[in-house]
Amino acid sequence: MTPHPLRPWLGTLLLAVGLASMAGCDKDKNIDPPAELTKFQSTAVIRKVWSANAGDGEPKMRLGLGPATEGEMVYSADHEGHVSAFALQNGRRVWRIDTKLPLTAGPGVGEGIVVAGASHGDIVALDAKTGKTLWKTRVNSELLSAPVIVPRAVVVRAVDGRVIALAPDDGRQLWSMEQQVPRLSLRGTSRPVVTTDMVIAGFDNGRVLALNLADGATLWDSLVSPPSGRTELERLIDIDAAVRLVGDDVYAVTYQGRIARLARDSGQTWWSRDLSSYHGLAVDGDGVYVSTADGKVVKMDSATGVEAWSQDVLSHRRLSVPAVVGEYVLVGDYDGYVHVLNAHDGALAAREHVGGERMAADPLVLQDGTVIFQDAKGDLVALRVEPR
Repeated sequence: MTPHPLRPWLGTLLLAVGLASMAGCDKDKNIDPPAELTKFQSTAVIRKVWSANAGDGEPKMRLGLGPATEGEMVYSADHEGHVSAFALQNGRRVWRIDTKLPLTAGPGVGEGIVVAGASHGDIVALDAKTGKTLWKTRVNSELLSAPVIVPRAVVVRAVDGRVIALAPDDGRQLWSMEQQVPRLSLRGTSRPVVTTDMVIAGFDNGRVLALNLADGATLWDSLVSPPSGRTELERLIDIDAAVRLVGDDVYAVTYQGRIARLARDSGQTWWSRDLSSYHGLAVDGDGVYVSTADGKVVKMDSATGVEAWSQDVLSHRRLSVPAVVGEYVLVGDYDGYVHVLNAHDGALAAREHVGGERMAADPLVLQDGTVIFQDAKGDLVALRVEPR
């Protein structure tokens, strides 16, 4: 059985979650197994551009580790504390640093620095060219999403409900804003989006907030999905997937709740639809693509929210966030497979087994159409999809 990605906040709730998990494994319960992979007529080919042995850590559940890129480099981190830099063209390792921290978030990269967070709230900033440690600080709460780096701030989202802005030059705290966290929530946090003057973040209470980048003041507050149900498990409505900003629109999705399109300037809801996801969504000029909690891939019209197609052939395979490249949608699964769907109708187009661990991180899409996946150990593989 796949462990439920719950994060208990109190010791008594830890026991409750354990009992709930045990109940879910009862022989009298109907547990949906991962869909079996069946043959299909492929219309595309997955080509491996390069791969890199980047991780030493044992796979962990629901860490916020994933690849990041700037310039001609791609960066990765593993739970054992290593941060590595690779040449984007061929995957050759340029440097590797042992931070000696149990890394759980990042790296984020920008403005010449690479920043990663750890399980006890430690944050380390490295020089992007050499890996030299520039500064360290601590926020006293676990980090499970990559820091976002802009010229004026390093913005991090902590498990305790805080959004914190740090100075890029030395890590000193500039401001902090906190949202109430439910007593029980999923393990994970939504990575913020940062613009020139605004930070937009999703929270475990189903809300999306826009904050002033200068001082953290709330600009608007929008409830994507209210909790419903009688039990705390039924009332989980976390926004753990990264919110997406496309032009003047913000897209967010909750677990056991809704997906919504919001106005960037006011937080007004343009449309919302019932949907459940803790993996995430991707947006292109043609639609919004979501990996749902039960393993479907759904495409919706970005302007109206009307469903274009839904593909359930990969149900319960713990799919990654979709990566959209031209006419294709790529998702990784729990068993190291990458699946390619046709973006127009959702039909399976290609499949390749590229690693022995689950593809847990958000895939990284490059401008030339290359997609970089990182598995649960931290290893990287760069892929391209071509028509057959």
